[in-house]
Amino acid sequence: MKKSFILGVFAMTLLACNQTNPLLTNPQNEYGIPAFDKVKLEHYIPAFDAAIAEQKQEIDAIVSNPEEPTFANTIVALDRSGMLLERVEGVFFNVLEADGNDEMNAIAEQISPKLSELSDGIILNEQLFKRVKAVYDQRDHLGLNSEQMRLVTETYKAFADNGANLPEDKKERLKEINQELGLLSLQFGNNVVAETNAYQYFVKEEAELKGLPESAKAAAAEEAEAAGHPGEWLFTPKRTSFTPVLQYCENRNLRKELLMAYTTRANHDNANDNKAVIIREMALRIEKAKLFGYDNPADYILADCMAKNHQTVDAFLQSVWQPSLVAAKKEAAALQQMMDEEKMAQDPHTDDQILLQPWDWWYYAEKLRKAKYALDEEELKPYFELNNVRKGAFGVASKLYGLQFEKLENMPVYNADVEVFKVTEADGSYVGILMTDYFPRAGKRPGAWMNNIVPQFIDEEGIDHRPIIINVGNFNKPTAGNPSLLSMDDVETLFHEFGHALHGLLSKAHYKSLSGTNTPRDFVELPSQFMENYAYEPEVLKTYAFHYQTGEVIPDELIEKINNAGKFNQGFVTTELLSASILDMDFHELTTAEGLDVNAFEQKSMEKMEMIPEIIVRYRPTFYNHIFTTGYEAGYYSYTWAAVLDADAFAAFKETGNLFDEETAHRFRHLLEQGGTRDAHELYLEFRGKEADPQFLLRRKGFIE
Repeated sequence: MKKSFILGVFAMTLLACNQTNPLLTNPQNEYGIPAFDKVKLEHYIPAFDAAIAEQKQEIDAIVSNPEEPTFANTIVALDRSGMLLERVEGVFFNVLEADGNDEMNAIAEQISPKLSELSDGIILNEQLFKRVKAVYDQRDHLGLNSEQMRLVTETYKAFADNGANLPEDKKERLKEINQELGLLSLQFGNNVVAETNAYQYFVKEEAELKGLPESAKAAAAEEAEAAGHPGEWLFTPKRTSFTPVLQYCENRNLRKELLMAYTTRANHDNANDNKAVIIREMALRIEKAKLFGYDNPADYILADCMAKNHQTVDAFLQSVWQPSLVAAKKEAAALQQMMDEEKMAQDPHTDDQILLQPWDWWYYAEKLRKAKYALDEEELKPYFELNNVRKGAFGVASKLYGLQFEKLENMPVYNADVEVFKVTEADGSYVGILMTDYFPRAGKRPGAWMNNIVPQFIDEEGIDHRPIIINVGNFNKPTAGNPSLLSMDDVETLFHEFGHALHGLLSKAHYKSLSGTNTPRDFVELPSQFMENYAYEPEVLKTYAFHYQTGEVIPDELIEKINNAGKFNQGFVTTELLSASILDMDFHELTTAEGLDVNAFEQKSMEKMEMIPEIIVRYRPTFYNHIFTTGYEAGYYSYTWAAVLDADAFAAFKETGNLFDEETAHRFRHLLEQGGTRDAHELYLEFRGKEADPQFLLRRKGFIE
C-alpha cells in the first residue's frame, strides 16, 4: 500500500474525529480570524497531530509525483504545504507567549519534538531534495521572473543550509540536535517566566517609596491587594513595575533590590536556573555548526545575513562601540558629580564618596535631565495615553501610505485585553487585520513583539490572501484612577512594533515563505526602527499627545524640551545595547563549550570590551531570551545594523523638507511590500540610491557634530 494513501487515510481520520475542533475548521468570521474564543486546551494536540499528518501527506505527494520536477509541482507545492499547520501554530504559539500557563507549557513540550521531527523529515528528505535540486540546477532556463528565481534559490539554500547535503550519519545526528535544541529553548523561556513570576517584593511603609510617582504607587498598591496584601505595595521584576522605582525612588536599597532581582533572574542555582541550559545549547550549536563545516555558530548563522560573517559584525560593532563608550564615560562622570554635590549638601563635613552604581544610574540621570533640560518624564506621561499614542502611530501610517484603521467589536480573541482593527487602503480596499495586546499578565513573556497569525501570499488564481498580524507589549495597565500612561521608552516601543506590523500588513508577495518579515535578520529591524523616528517629531506629537484629563495638546515648550533632550543619556542607551550585542557574538564565536562557566564568561566578555562598572549589560545570559529562545542568536547586532539603515532612510525624508513626502513614502512602501522577494541590500540601494551612511546614526545620538 502506498505511503501517501496511508497518510491520507490517517489525516482524514484525524480530521473526522475533530470536526468540532475550532483549530481544524475554517473561521466563521469574514476576516479569517481564528476562533480564539472557542479553542480549549484539549484541542491543541489533536489539531497539531492532524495538521502534521496533512503536511506529511502534502510532502509525500510532491515526492511521489511521477512527473519531472518543475517550479510549480515542486517549489510552489512545497511553499503551499503546511497551511493548516501554520494556522494551528499561529494560534498556539501566540497564546503560549502572550497568555500561557503550565498546561500550555506542557503541551509545548509534547509538540516540540513532533515539530522538529516534521521539519527534519522535510528538510532531510533525500527524494524531496533531489526534486528541489533538479529545479535549482535548471533555474536559468525556466523563464522565471525575479520573485520566482528568489523562491527557487532560497528554497534550495534552506535545504542545503539545514543538512540536505550531509551524509546519512550526520543527518541523523542533526535531527537529534534540532530536537534537543527545541526543548532547551522552551525550557529556557519557561525558566525566565517562572523566575519573573516567583519574585515579589512587598513594601509595608509608604515612607520607603519617597519620590515614586503616585501613579506608580497606585499600580503597586493594586498589585499588592490582588496578591492578598492590602495596604502594602508590591514590586516585581517586570519592567512596568520596577522601572519607575529606578527612575524616581529615593530609597537606594529598594532600587538595588529590584534591579538585582531583574538582572539575576534564572541565575540562582535553583530549579529555574538557566546556566546549564545555556552550556548545553552552546555545545549543540557548536556541534551543529561544525557539521556544516563552520568553526563556530556565528559564521554558520550569518552566512545568509547582510553581514555574512562574524568579522564584519565585530568590526561594525566596534565602530559604534568606541564612540558610545566615550559618551557613556562622560555621562557617568556627570552623574557622579551630581551624587557628590548632593552628598556634600547633605553632609559638608565628610570626605567619604559614594560611588555611582548601576541602581543609581536611572535615578540620577532622571534628576540630571530635569536639571539640564527641565524635562520630567512624569510631566510627559499624561500626554502619552496608550490609545492616543496608538492613534498617533496609525496616523503616521495614514499620512505615509494612505492606510485606514477601523476598530472591530465582538471579534474572537484569546484575552479581553486584545483589540482588533481592520486595515484598509485610502480607497477602502482591504489590507489585513491588526490585533494589539498591550498589557502584562502572569502568562506573558517579557518584552514586546510582532507575530504573524496568518501570513500573506497571492495564490495561482491571483487571489491575494491578506495577513492577520498581532502586536504584543507589556505597558502599564490602567488602574482605578488612571488610564494606561506610557513612558517615552514605551512610546518608542509601540511605534517600533507597529513598524514590524506594517511590514507584514503591506506585503505583496506571491509566496508565503518570502512574504512580510521573512527577510534577513539584520534587515528586518529596519521597518520597525524607521517608525520610531516619527514618534517625537513635533508635527506628529501634536496629532496624538493630548493630556488625558484636559484634552490639551502637548505644549510647544514640552516638545522643545523633548527634542533638546533627544541626545541625552545616549551613551548609556547605546552602550547597554551594544554590550549585549557583543556578548551575543562572544558566545557564538565559541568553538567549544567545554569548561564553559556562564557567569565567568560574561565577566570576561565585559572586561574585554572595557565595559564600565556603572552599567549592566542589557541582557545578562540567563534571561537573554533573544539569543537562547527567540532565534536572534548571533543576531542581536541587527538592531544597531538596522539603526544605521533607519537613520539613513529617515534622512531621505528630512532631505525633502517633508516628513511625509509622497514620492519618498511611495519608494519606502515599495521596499516594505517586497518582503523577502528581493535581496535586502539591493532593495535598500533601490530605495536610497546609495549605501547607508552611519554618520546619520552617530549624529542622531550626539556622538559627532
